[in-house]
Amino acid sequence: MYDYLIIGGGIVGLSVGMELLNRHPHVKIAILEKESHVAAHQTGHNSGVIHSGIYYKPGSEKARLAKKGSQTMVAFCQEHGLEVDICGKVIVASEEEELPLLDQLYKRGIDNGLNIRLIDQSELGEIEPHVNGMKAIHVPMAGIVNYKNVSEKMAEIIRQKGGEIRLNHEVLSIEETANEAVILTNRGELKASFYINCGGLHSDRVAKKANLLTDVKIIPFRGEYYQLKEEKRGLVKNLIYPVPNPNFPFLGVHFTRMIGGAVDVGPNAVLGFKREGYKKTDVHLGDLFEVLNYKGFWKLAGQYMKEGMDEMVRSASKKLFLKNVQKLMPDIQASDLIPAPAGVRAQALKDDGSLVDDFYILPSKHSIHVLNAPSPAATASIEIGKEIVNQIEQISPVHTPV
Repeated sequence: MYDYLIIGGGIVGLSVGMELLNRHPHVKIAILEKESHVAAHQTGHNSGVIHSGIYYKPGSEKARLAKKGSQTMVAFCQEHGLEVDICGKVIVASEEEELPLLDQLYKRGIDNGLNIRLIDQSELGEIEPHVNGMKAIHVPMAGIVNYKNVSEKMAEIIRQKGGEIRLNHEVLSIEETANEAVILTNRGELKASFYINCGGLHSDRVAKKANLLTDVKIIPFRGEYYQLKEEKRGLVKNLIYPVPNPNFPFLGVHFTRMIGGAVDVGPNAVLGFKREGYKKTDVHLGDLFEVLNYKGFWKLAGQYMKEGMDEMVRSASKKLFLKNVQKLMPDIQASDLIPAPAGVRAQALKDDGSLVDDFYILPSKHSIHVLNAPSPAATASIEIGKEIVNQIEQISPVHTPV
């Protein structure tokens, strides 16, 4: 019998476990992870960017928690000796028509309380000399880290404080009784007074196993990347982003210097035919049927038909992808780009075809379900963990033993 069971060993689930034990060292908790190691999916396939919060709607949880979470994440890494680099980034307008969008984004960043600057072509050239840009926003507080390393450190802390990490434990069913939750896994039955669903790509399915009615479904989007070959990494000094399409929930093809020196270029964002499908050839008929049979998906597809087709064409054609790259970085050639590992984003979608734009956390009697936690969830993870524990304490107060 546990006080708390956490489903999902990604960075959000680990943050919740760590925060519970920080506040309540006496509680008995376990994290259930179906894979053989933590951070196996979204967290472990993350680009490693510490986001500032500039992109998100003022007043939203994303904006608030990204700003606060970036500071918390840096402090955590420094405290525990994890490599972190606050290198800064530039968001670049390379065409005249992008200038009004850049100004709008700058205003949003100011509204979110960020210390950012508009810079001209000359200053941009000093920061990123190989970029083609007319004007840019300099975001000095953006940085990079390895979120897999962060997750492993969190797991180590949880174990040191008496928590359990139960690997290779896949949740098969959940039954909530009057006083507890009974969770059946492939390795047997576990009971808890309360459980937290941090299932990421499977969070909606975990909620369904508990017979919780929700208005969302997870749609997987695969982010496909290239890397710059080693001798061309010097073209990118830090982080370079284009002005994002305000009507599309992805940030466009950007350049990310990674911890360790590699430089990622991408992504193409395309519909995944498998929830954990990291290769173009990965197809799961059940996953695909679930998407194609969902009315919300077809409403979304109709709304973003042009953008979606553009992403698919770029996915199929390196030549077209290169054209997009050269818009910002003219010196990069096709031979400079080598295939890199992809990631899969769990994006919650509503029945009406609208994308869930903010973090979405749904409480129940014996549980809390994190049903939407895409980027910047890794950046904000420690703060998300605090928010979830705040909610837990309101629903199910923790009693300190006498």
